Amino acid sequence: MRHRQFPGTDISVSEVGFGLWTISTGWWGEKTDAEAITLLREAYDRHGITFFDAADAYANGRSERQLATAFGAMRDRVVYATKIGYDIYDPAAAAARRGQSELPQRFEPVFMRHAVEQCLRRLDTDYIDVLQLHNVKMAHVRDPLLWDTMRELQREGKIRAWGAAFGPAIGWLYEVVELVEREPDINTIQMIWNILEQHPGTSMIDAAKAHAPNCCFNIRVTHASGMLEGKYTEDTVFPEHDHRRHRPRSWLVNGVRKVRTLDFLATRATLGQAALQWLLAEPRVVTTLPNIYDRDQLAEFAAASDLPRLRPEQMHRIAELAAGNFGVGDEAMAYKGTMQREAAPSPPAQRAAS
Repeated sequence: MRHRQFPGTDISVSEVGFGLWTISTGWWGEKTDAEAITLLREAYDRHGITFFDAADAYANGRSERQLATAFGAMRDRVVYATKIGYDIYDPAAAAARRGQSELPQRFEPVFMRHAVEQCLRRLDTDYIDVLQLHNVKMAHVRDPLLWDTMRELQREGKIRAWGAAFGPAIGWLYEVVELVEREPDINTIQMIWNILEQHPGTSMIDAAKAHAPNCCFNIRVTHASGMLEGKYTEDTVFPEHDHRRHRPRSWLVNGVRKVRTLDFLATRATLGQAALQWLLAEPRVVTTLPNIYDRDQLAEFAAASDLPRLRPEQMHRIAELAAGNFGVGDEAMAYKGTMQREAAPSPPAQRAAS
């Protein structure tokens, strides 16, 4: 397993990380805590994975408790990333939640500090390696108090690096652009980016290169919700509680057609491994977070780091295919974030005077 450094820090992480949402939330199949912890320990012991990405909102702290159980005795050898921002402490909101609907978000400094203390308690540690604000929106990007609070937590030693995660769906272009413009000392951004879904992620990385010298990226949805694992067909049926079951059939049919154009990648590696190598060709990517939910996937994805990198002609061919949407006609993308530049609202005093 190769490692990369968070720029400007002493945080070194494995090129392939482990996102705990697959083993803690039940959205990718149910796992007992014992099963989850066994998989986490195997990720470190057998495959050299050191970066583990959790969130307080993943099953109301379950992912963080799983990390504490798996690695409490070897805390200094692994890197904990977690996220705050959803009010998991309001019983009424939690009881009213349906499926994967979002909980209310809170980012007042007092709440942020309370959330961090609860994360520390569940993780059974006195510091968080990487803290990200969970699925921030434009109003949060434009509130300097949030980011000043993150810097204060860093100075106090509660966190080592800070950033933001964007989602839950794809989009959020100008949220990221404005964030790196406004807070150029940001350490990291988590976003969706993969061979099939290159926009707007590529533009986000370009913005960081222009404005935030030490901002690196940790990438989720590396395989386009499993599409780039190369195992789906037009007849694939997802289990009842699998979140992919609720996508339109066109997502499955068009995705399978696109993947067939990428057969040339599966010569020296599996398609799933090649998908990770495409991401790792970008120096600003510090680690990747494939969806891992069984031992076979863990072994396959972890091995991607040590395999030969994609050749220049393969990278060029991927770019050509992407320019033509991989042979599929124009698709209407339902971006959730801000995809056109919007002027920031004037402060209240200025608006009153105008």
